[in-house]
Amino acid sequence: MTYMTQTLTEPRAGLAARLKLALAIFALLAVVPPLAHAMGEPFMIIIATRMMVFAIAALSLDLILGHGAMVSFGHAAYLGFGSYAVAILSRAGISDLVLQMVAAVLASALFALVTGAISLRTRGVYFIMITLAFGQMAYFFFVSFSALGGDDGVALAARSTVLGLPLLQGETGLFYVTLGLLIAAFAGLYLLTRSRFGRVLTGTRESALRMQAIGFRPLPYQLTAYVISAAICGVAGVLLANQAVYVSPAYMSWHRSGEMIVMLVLGGVGSLTGAMTGALVTVALEEGLARFSEHWRLGFGLILVLVALLSPGGLSGLLRKFNLLRDDK
Repeated sequence: MTYMTQTLTEPRAGLAARLKLALAIFALLAVVPPLAHAMGEPFMIIIATRMMVFAIAALSLDLILGHGAMVSFGHAAYLGFGSYAVAILSRAGISDLVLQMVAAVLASALFALVTGAISLRTRGVYFIMITLAFGQMAYFFFVSFSALGGDDGVALAARSTVLGLPLLQGETGLFYVTLGLLIAAFAGLYLLTRSRFGRVLTGTRESALRMQAIGFRPLPYQLTAYVISAAICGVAGVLLANQAVYVSPAYMSWHRSGEMIVMLVLGGVGSLTGAMTGALVTVALEEGLARFSEHWRLGFGLILVLVALLSPGGLSGLLRKFNLLRDDK
């Protein structure tokens, strides 16, 4: 039975289990600020905000990698486009978050449309390498952008405003705006992946030839998903710039793209709840392990190896082993 057929006949209990898990994650995140203030650890809010920013980026990548089998090593470029949209517009006197997000979405979508139309003509390792090449082209463009600090990046004078109000100046305000956008991204992608469009996209992942045989052209669906994924990641870039109050080309290096793929592998490729959980856990582990040793990557690598050996489906697969989560591919 193909994935497309499984999606059509999936038990409602499986859907309910995944939604309950997502709601539980959102509820736990919502209580972080009051809990952090009660514990006298306001730094927890900053870490949790960063976790959610990368959860949005991971969700966007899961659309094309998990549901479309498009392994992009240039996805972090869109984080950079979103971040630099904030820096460039701020210098031009435009500090409104909504306008900055519109600019980030348009820039990311346009770049994805052009590069995706070229990249999707290839398959397998060639697709991986051409997305890597486009991502590095964007990276080196901003490295050479001396007006915005070049390789050193640039600090922002202040965070963005929301309809003229300084709602993001405090960590709590930024936290809840980020949480709201994370919920919106999850809900939108959840509905999209279970729509007719999503079923065709996933059917293309299973067999492009079979989808062509029943009358669907894979390229328009794949390219549309590629552009949507880039646009959502651009929004994450806007939030990342505001969280750090700093913009750097390092946000869009291929290393960052690799880290986002690791988030999906850890959480479970092809699962929106897994992508979100993988990003949250990855950033939390990075922050936690870095407090104990500067060689924290060694410990994180060992954890990743253990997860891969014990549960090839990532954390989502581990939950399914204990019957805590139904099939979520």
